Amino acid sequence: MIGLDRSLGIEVKGSIGDVDAEADVVLHMTNSFFDQFKGQILDLLGRGFDIVSTSEELLFPWLDNPEPAAEIDAAAKKAGKTVLGTGVNPGFLMDSLPLFITSIAQRVDHIDVSRVINASIRRGPFQAKIGCGLSADEFNARMAEGRMGHVGIPESVAMTFDTLGKKLVKFRNDVVPVIADASVSTSHFDVEAGQVRGLHQTCTADTEEGEFLSLSFRAALDEEPAGDTITIKGHPDLVVTLKGTNGDITTVAMAVNAIKNTKNAPPGLVTMRDLPIVTVS
Repeated sequence: MIGLDRSLGIEVKGSIGDVDAEADVVLHMTNSFFDQFKGQILDLLGRGFDIVSTSEELLFPWLDNPEPAAEIDAAAKKAGKTVLGTGVNPGFLMDSLPLFITSIAQRVDHIDVSRVINASIRRGPFQAKIGCGLSADEFNARMAEGRMGHVGIPESVAMTFDTLGKKLVKFRNDVVPVIADASVSTSHFDVEAGQVRGLHQTCTADTEEGEFLSLSFRAALDEEPAGDTITIKGHPDLVVTLKGTNGDITTVAMAVNAIKNTKNAPPGLVTMRDLPIVTVS
């Protein structure tokens, strides 16, 4: 259910096997984790589609999921098709964009990316994913299961380190709940004081010389000021700030805008760094 009181004239099918319409590219927006989406990707490749996917673990899977990534890469090459993992985060804000900014630096000593999201304007599933309405104990229990919170930070780290030729020797990823001081309501959740209104996730990654990358992701109801800041220390020092990067809108934009470059890319599992610059289509 998407909450509309009218028909869009679009027929919804239960599986890709039920779709008769001709197509060249599939926009795949289903699950975050390899064990959930790998079969879907292989099925789509077997049916002859190029794929642009927003599954976070597909962004740069060669570090944490090398075997299933190799399986998808082989299947794509056998089918003569291309698979791209992308999105706004991961896919842009914490990896592709900072990497592109380094092109105007003579030396990079440290990269820091901070993302702050006012989750009150985001869709219901996103608010649920960051733990809204849970107790702190419930939040920590679900985080321990590994299926809640922001997915994709390890992939952003892997893509950044690999692209810049850095050796990853230490990785820390911590998530804590953001507790409401007063009640806050959206069209999806009523959060009382003392309950979780979001999360704050911090990650640092070291080379042999020390910390090289730090990532901060804070998403909570009524969180202000929202925005994204990329800080690069080196020669020269660089700071880039963005406003208005609503992930519900920008993720869709990235997926659609990446179709052309994905179609023109060689067969296999590719990443954002393999494509020409993606622009609005």
